[in-house]
Amino acid sequence: MSIRYLSNLALTLIAGFLIVATQAFTLPVVAWIGFGLSIALLALGAASMLIPPLAQRVMGGTVAVVAAWTIIASLVFAPATAMWLIFASAIAMTALGVAGLSLHELRSERVVHSLEVTGAEKREGEYAHA
Repeated sequence: MSIRYLSNLALTLIAGFLIVATQAFTLPVVAWIGFGLSIALLALGAASMLIPPLAQRVMGGTVAVVAAWTIIASLVFAPATAMWLIFASAIAMTALGVAGLSLHELRSERVVHSLEVTGAEKREGEYAHA
């Protein structure tokens, strides 16, 4: 497994848990869970900006910005307002995680397809010379 896949999977799982937590816990608890997990997501987003493809870097930067906003929102706004802002941020980060997983899968699919096409052309060339 690549580090890109693992970072996108971690992002999706953490943000998905945050979605559920916003609806399952009391308002002050949601604000603190949102604060804590947003710190983790900020670190994950910053680390994702170091992973090579440009799309992953852009996604990591976007996650870092959304996570920083969520940290500020969880501390500044009233718990009822913070809960909905954390919920919206978690949905956005889940969507980014799923998009990152999809991009990773498309890239892997393209490599497999290239290997299959190249292998088939090579075999056809061997049969033509026989």
